[in-house]
Amino acid sequence: MNKDIKVLIVDDHPMIIEGYKNALLGINSDEMTLRIDTSDSCDGAYAKIKNASTGTPYDVIFLDIKLPPSSDGKIISGEDLGIKVKELLPDTKVVILTMFNNNFRIHNILKNINPDGFLVKSDVTSDELMRAFQVVLTDPPYYSHTVTKLLRTRIINEVVLDDIDRNILFHLSKGIKTKNLTEYIPLSLAAIEKRKRHLKEVFDVEKKGDESLLEQARNTGFL
Repeated sequence: MNKDIKVLIVDDHPMIIEGYKNALLGINSDEMTLRIDTSDSCDGAYAKIKNASTGTPYDVIFLDIKLPPSSDGKIISGEDLGIKVKELLPDTKVVILTMFNNNFRIHNILKNINPDGFLVKSDVTSDELMRAFQVVLTDPPYYSHTVTKLLRTRIINEVVLDDIDRNILFHLSKGIKTKNLTEYIPLSLAAIEKRKRHLKEVFDVEKKGDESLLEQARNTGFL
């Protein structure tokens, strides 16, 4: 019996979206017909996800991590979108596709989203993407070579940044002063300053000021 499989691909590079779409449409199967939606932004993707939560849900969503933030600043990356998918579409399979191969960043994504598939873009070929898609549909999870290697060697840092930590980093990177962060983050100034001290410990930053912290956050893929 032929089954419709509804897919959403989210990436801010149109050529990458087209490549993924062509690879998936190249799967020869008499058992399924792919219905593929695409989005190049957090705003567009979140709108489609919300609509699907009250209509026909997606079977699989492919998410890039590094995306332009939403217009209201509440969704700052594909990681936040992944968390929203888990809340609104709990039966939808989530596949992360990212250029980040930093063990700290990968560990955070695994902890915060627990995706059904996780591929580092440098590992991805058309065949790899098709294989990942089929495994995720039938017997998840699927991890690409780089992710599997990091898990196998157990060199992943156990520290996890939550959405508040990531929002502090995001707003600091936009030039918001610490004293004004309470306008964007639902914590007291004392709690935010405590979080900042913890972030500096996590990133092993000793210098005063925010620039060294932000530089380390960029180097590890959190900005």
